[in-house]
Amino acid sequence: MNELFPIIEKFFTDDEWYFIQLGNQPILQMTFQGKNGKWTCYAQIHEEQPIFFFFSICPVNVPEDKRQKMAEFLTRANYGLKVGNFEMDFSDGEIRYKTSLNVENDQLSGPIIRNLVYANLWTMDRYLAGILSVIYGNIDPAEAIKKSEA
Repeated sequence: MNELFPIIEKFFTDDEWYFIQLGNQPILQMTFQGKNGKWTCYAQIHEEQPIFFFFSICPVNVPEDKRQKMAEFLTRANYGLKVGNFEMDFSDGEIRYKTSLNVENDQLSGPIIRNLVYANLWTMDRYLAGILSVIYGNIDPAEAIKKSEA
């Protein structure tokens, strides 16, 4: 297994996260409780390239009839983001927020992981209410973004 994986395991252990490893994969699964909801997260090392990924998975999949509006919401959200991006799988409506870092020469440390992880969590929490308002409240994506970014 990749020598970078123990570094992310140590970070989440030291930061007092409860997590499980997915089989023999270099992937950790955990949950996070934000102000606006609770969701599943994954920390992963890409084995072929030295890339660290952290994903926050939206707790609700977007119904098929709302996916175009959600695509607009996510595009508007992504436009100003400095770190990471939202993605939506059009086949099942899953939304995730992804942060990643190309880790050249094994330059992965606790502070770098912390910055990537907490920027991710803060962003998902900031936009989650807007995502849910587009799905359940039939709110216009532009209006939902204004409220999320207020």
